[in-house]
Amino acid sequence: MFSLESFQRRYETDTADLVIRDRRFRFFVPRSLDTFVDQGDIFHEFPLWAKIWEASMVLADHLAAMPVDPERRFLEIGCGVGVVGIVAAAFGHRVTMSEYNSNALDFARANVHANLSANNGTSIEVMRLDWNQPKLAGRFDAIVGSEVIYKETDFQSILKLVETCLNPSGEIILAEGFRKTSMAFFSQVSERFDITAQRKTLRSKGEAFPVILAKMRFKVHE
Repeated sequence: MFSLESFQRRYETDTADLVIRDRRFRFFVPRSLDTFVDQGDIFHEFPLWAKIWEASMVLADHLAAMPVDPERRFLEIGCGVGVVGIVAAAFGHRVTMSEYNSNALDFARANVHANLSANNGTSIEVMRLDWNQPKLAGRFDAIVGSEVIYKETDFQSILKLVETCLNPSGEIILAEGFRKTSMAFFSQVSERFDITAQRKTLRSKGEAFPVILAKMRFKVHE
């Protein structure tokens, strides 16, 4: 059984404050990445989950602005410390957050406790998910993710997950940085999906961070 007390004994943490559409959130983040980095090979499973990405804030804001349908089920993949799913749930959406890394899952669960006290009437679940062997109950109406298109080796795993877990009429919403891999992914799947994309710019501390916000649906073949 997860408890916030045991989490705080296990991890050294800092906090990050976010304001999304006039609501305030506070998230636990690792104080240092050293604990989670393979010192023999720092690029092996580097803890990308430990950062609150600009794309996550863009996606969280987008979901917060969407009309709420209590019957619509959202699956967040690669939830990291939980920003997107927690914000979406706080604004009324029915969310399942998922991650593969056990440390990330601990942070996500801690942040659920910290931001959605006793879930406060919200509908949210946190679970471990292997993209290559997704084991989920039923299908989802939307699959969302931020900064999940990092490696080309993940393309097929993500597509397999979508085929397995998304309702045929469902929607995928991804927020990604402008990288070769993200562009390659959208180009590769464009024959199979109708894609609408827009450029969003997050401004923070005098810097501008461009983000692609893409919505995808299966093409309907007549």
